[in-house]
Amino acid sequence: MSHSMSSPRNIQLVFETYQKARLVFVQTMADLATRATNVKCLESAGVLDLLRPLLSDGCSTVRQCAVMAAARLAEHDESVAQQLLSSGMLTITIENLNKFNVYYKRSALYLIRAIAKHNEDLASTVVRLGALEHIVSCLEDFDTQVKENAAWALGYIGKHNEHLAGLVVDAGTLPLLVLAFQEPEMSLKQIVAGALVDLAQHKPEAVVDAGAICHLVRGLENQDSKLKRSTLCALGAVAGARAALGEAVVAGGALPPALLHAGHDTAPVRRAAACLLRDIVKHSVDLAQLVVNTGGCGPLVELLSESTGGTRVPACMALGYIAGQSDQLAMAVIEAKAVVILVEILQNNGEDADLCAAAWTLGHIAKHSPQHSLAIAVANALPRLLQLYTNPKSSGEVKARTLCALKQSLQCCLHRPALEPLLHAAPACVLKYVLAQYAKILPNDARARRLFVTTGALKRVQEIDTVPGTSLKEYINIINSCFPEEIVRYYTPGYSDSLLDRVEAYTPQIPELFTDRVPSDCQSELTLENGN
Repeated sequence: MSHSMSSPRNIQLVFETYQKARLVFVQTMADLATRATNVKCLESAGVLDLLRPLLSDGCSTVRQCAVMAAARLAEHDESVAQQLLSSGMLTITIENLNKFNVYYKRSALYLIRAIAKHNEDLASTVVRLGALEHIVSCLEDFDTQVKENAAWALGYIGKHNEHLAGLVVDAGTLPLLVLAFQEPEMSLKQIVAGALVDLAQHKPEAVVDAGAICHLVRGLENQDSKLKRSTLCALGAVAGARAALGEAVVAGGALPPALLHAGHDTAPVRRAAACLLRDIVKHSVDLAQLVVNTGGCGPLVELLSESTGGTRVPACMALGYIAGQSDQLAMAVIEAKAVVILVEILQNNGEDADLCAAAWTLGHIAKHSPQHSLAIAVANALPRLLQLYTNPKSSGEVKARTLCALKQSLQCCLHRPALEPLLHAAPACVLKYVLAQYAKILPNDARARRLFVTTGALKRVQEIDTVPGTSLKEYINIINSCFPEEIVRYYTPGYSDSLLDRVEAYTPQIPELFTDRVPSDCQSELTLENGN
C-alpha cells in the first residue's frame, strides 16, 4: 500500500464511502419496500439479516432508514412482522426509541404499529416487550408526528381485544389522548379520534371517565369531514355499549349535531351519523323517544333513499329500533312515510344487507297492532316479502329476515285483501299465520265469509293437506265451522266425484201416476184428436 493511500484523508474517504453505501442501501430498501409486490423478493434475498445491524448504526440517517424499511416490510407481510420479533429487531428498536432524534422515534413507532396491526398475538408480544411505556412517553413529545405515530400505535394494539385495550388504558394513555385531541393540528386530531374509536369498542367506560365525550362533541364543529367521521364513530362506539353510556353521550350534547350531520355532504359522515343514532336508540324507549322528539325520523327516512355510501342499512336499523320500542314510536315512523321507501328497497332487489334491514324494520313496525300491520299491508309489502322468502336465489339470511317479518306482520293483520293472495301462494310455515288471522276475522264478519266463498278461498282451504293435531289443522277447523256443513262439503276435494257416483248408483223412483194409466188431461186431448 502506497503512502498516499494510507494518508488520513484517504482513510477517511474509505469510511465515508462505506457510510454512503450503507445509506444508499437502506434508502433503496425503504423505497422498494413501499410496494407489497417486492416484499417476497426482498425477504428471500436476506434483507432482514442485512438491516438488523443497521438498526443501531452510528449514522442517524442510516438508523432511521433501516427502521423505516423494516416497518414497511412488516406492514405488508405478517410473516415478516413475525421474523422481526423473533430476530430481536423490534427489541433493538424499542430500546433505542428514546435515545435518538425525532426522526428515529417516528420510524420506530411506525414499526411498532406495523407489527401490532396484524393480529392479537403479535400485538401481545409487542406489549410484553415493554413497548407501551415508550409509546406513552412519546405522546408527551413536542413533535406532532411523534404523537401521531404514538396514538396510531396505541389504537392498533388496543383494537384486537378487551385485554389489550385494557392494558393500553391502564398505561394511562386516555388522558394524554384527550389532550392530544385538543391540539390544533388536524392530522393529529384525526389519528387520535381513530385511536379512541379502537379503544372505545372494548373499553367505552374508560373513554367516558377520561372526559372525552365533551371534547369529541366539540370536535364535530370542525369542518374537516375525516375528523367528523372519526369523531362520530368514537361517539357511536361509546353509545352502543350499554344504555347508561348512550345516555352519557346524549347528555354530552351529541344528539343535535348527529341529526345535523345526517344531512352532511359527505357520505361517510352521513353513515357515521346514522350509526350513532342507531347506537343511541337501540337501548331504551326513553332514548328512542328523545330522538323522535328531536326530529330524528325525518333525516333517517331521507337516508333510506340513498343506494350508495352505506348509509341505508344503519338508517334502516335505527328506524327499526325506534319502531320496536313502542307502538307510539312505530306510528311515528309510519307517519314519517318510512314504509313506502322500505317496500321500495325490497322491490329493487338490492344488496342482501339492504333487504335484510328493510325486512327487519318492517317487522318491527307491524308487530304492535292491526293498525300498524295495516300500514304494511296496504303498502303491498307482504307479497314482496313472500317472494323473497320463496325465491331459491335468496340467501339464507334474507330468507330468515323475510320470514320473521312475515310472521310479525301477519300475527296482527286483519286486512282481508292482503291475506287472500298469501292464502294461494304461501308455504305451510307462513300459511298457518294467514289461516290464524282468517280464524279471527270470519266468525264476526258476514261479508268476509261471503267473499271468502266467492273468491275461492274456502275451496283453497279444503285443498290444504294437514296433519291432525297441528295448529294448521286447528285453524282450518275453526274456519270450516264458520260455514254451513253443506257448503264445506261442496268445496271439499272429491265431493263432485262422490256426487257423480251417487248419480250412477241412484235408482230412479218414477211415480205410479206416470206408469199405470194416462193422466186425465192427456186423455181429453187424445179424445179430441180421435174425434177429429
